[in-house]
Amino acid sequence: MEQVIAAMILVGVVTAQMSGAGAMSGQVAIPQSTLTPETTLLDSTALPSVPREKSTIMGGEIQNVDPVRDRFTLRVFGQRPVKMLFDERTKVYLDGKMIPLRDLHSHDHASVQTVLDGTDVFALSIHMLSRSPEGEYQGHVLNYNPNTTELTVNSNLSHQPLKLVVPINTPVIREGKAASSSAYRGPSDLVNGTLISVKFESDKKGRGVASQITILATPGSAMVFRGSLSSLDLHSGLLVLVDPLDEKSYEIFVDFARFPTSQTLHDGDSIRVTATFDGTRYLADAIDAN
Repeated sequence: MEQVIAAMILVGVVTAQMSGAGAMSGQVAIPQSTLTPETTLLDSTALPSVPREKSTIMGGEIQNVDPVRDRFTLRVFGQRPVKMLFDERTKVYLDGKMIPLRDLHSHDHASVQTVLDGTDVFALSIHMLSRSPEGEYQGHVLNYNPNTTELTVNSNLSHQPLKLVVPINTPVIREGKAASSSAYRGPSDLVNGTLISVKFESDKKGRGVASQITILATPGSAMVFRGSLSSLDLHSGLLVLVDPLDEKSYEIFVDFARFPTSQTLHDGDSIRVTATFDGTRYLADAIDAN
């Protein structure tokens, strides 16, 4: 009997201990994080702000894209290849439309906006085109080297001269007033000061390549303009004539001391002007009013 009572007491003690342990476990509070899911995500993906140094645009061919090390190489024509870093802050565009960073790959040509991040070059934005860019440019020839076939053109509308490669088979034609000024000479017309219009595209090396060059005027050439007087500025000595054949406006500088009767002209008058192109502008040699 005593053994039975002892066994019952032992069972009661064990049961009480288990109940106490359960009560204690129910009272223990699980520590709660003070970070919300949003702040946790923000902390794990936070990136430093973009460097505020002055940015530079570089053009070339994208090579060796390494998505693991977040870097690629830009092959710039005439220079050493430049290694660049990129990350989620880098914006990538194809034909002007933003695309995911994961779609960045080797490309024939791209314009990259870069900034120095310490000693590294960081890509702020990458602009790629699905086809080679094309353009048209009008200006004066600053230099043409027939040995290297490099042409440099300057325009009053741009602060930076345009440098192009002129392949041997590039058509060089005369148009408008230049067509009748003298015999055709082709690439030899590309002397300093020649006024040209050039169509170009970009090659795989990021260079501008001329596809057609139109000679508009060569230094020392005499041209005849016919049309109606659009404006006459006696102070600056500028006469503007509109040719009805090509519907273009031509600015001609006049020495009114040589042509005093021209001061009596009025807008809309039909006139004929013989002028010489000096490499920068047209200078009137004769003015006849019809």
